[in-house]
Amino acid sequence: MPRRLPPLSALRAFEAAARLQSVTRASAELGRTHGAVSRQLRLLQEEAGVALFDKAGTGLRLNPRGEALRRQVAAGLDTLEQGWQQLLDEARGPAVHVACSATFAMRWLVPHLPGFYRAHPGLRLRLSMTSARELRHEGADLVIAWDRSSYPPADQARAIPLGPTAFGPVCLPGYPVTPGPPLQVATRIAHEFTSRAWDAWQEASGITVDAAQELRFPHSHLCLEAALAGLGVALMEQRLVTEELAQRRLVAPCGFAPFPDGLAAVPLSDRAESVAALAFLAWMKQELGREASGRLGE
Repeated sequence: MPRRLPPLSALRAFEAAARLQSVTRASAELGRTHGAVSRQLRLLQEEAGVALFDKAGTGLRLNPRGEALRRQVAAGLDTLEQGWQQLLDEARGPAVHVACSATFAMRWLVPHLPGFYRAHPGLRLRLSMTSARELRHEGADLVIAWDRSSYPPADQARAIPLGPTAFGPVCLPGYPVTPGPPLQVATRIAHEFTSRAWDAWQEASGITVDAAQELRFPHSHLCLEAALAGLGVALMEQRLVTEELAQRRLVAPCGFAPFPDGLAAVPLSDRAESVAALAFLAWMKQELGREASGRLGE
C-alpha cells in the first residue's frame, strides 16, 4: 500500500518556516525564492484542509495544529538526516562520531589526534559539541563526559571508563587566596550547568570553600578565561590547564583532587561497538592512562 505523505519539499519548507518563524529566512536557508516557499506552505495547508499558522505581525506563528505537526516533522527530518549522514560516513570508510564539550575538544582531544591518526590511519573521527545543559549529541556514537548526573540511568550504567579526572581551583598568581581550610576567596567562578563540580571537589579534597560572591558562566572555557582575567578562582580539570600552569599564567593553590567517577564514554548507538569505536576507546584509555602515570611520576 503506497504511503500517504505530502511532498517532502513542502515538509522541508514548513519545518524551516516554523523553526525560523519567517518565510523570508526559510527561503534564504533553503535557497528558494520567497514565492516558492509560500506556495509550498499553501500546498501543505490545502492538503491538510486546516490552517497551520497564525499571522504574527510580519512573521508567522504556529497554531496548535501546526505546532503538533512541527514536532513530528522535525523528528522525522532529524532521523532522516542522521541516517543519511551515517550512510555517507560508512561509504567514506570506518568512522566513529564522538560528542564532547568544546573545551575538552579544543584543549585535549584535537591536540592529541595526530597520535590517533598515526596509530589508525584508516579510521576517521567526526566530532560534535555537546554541553552539560543539553545533550546535543547529533547522532553521535559516543559522548565523552565526566559529569553524567543528568544522563538517564540506563546511559549512566553503560558508561565506559576511560581515565581519571582531577579538579582543582586555579587563579592568577597573586590573586588573594587563603588556602585554609576553609579555602577563602573573594569570588568563586562556577559553571552554570555543572555547579555540582565545586561540591564534588569539596567532598573529594576535604576542603570547604568560603567565597564572598560567585560568578557563573555557561561554558568551561569562559570560566577559564574569567580566571585568566583575574575575576576570581575557577575550578578546572587538571589536563585542561596544563599549559597555563606550566607558564605560571595560573596557579593551583590547593593542588588537584581526583573525582571518583572519572572520565567516561557513554555509548549512544549500535556503532559504539564498531571496530572504529573500539579502536578510539582503546586509544583514549591509553593516552589518558599515560598522562596519569606521568603525573604520578613527577
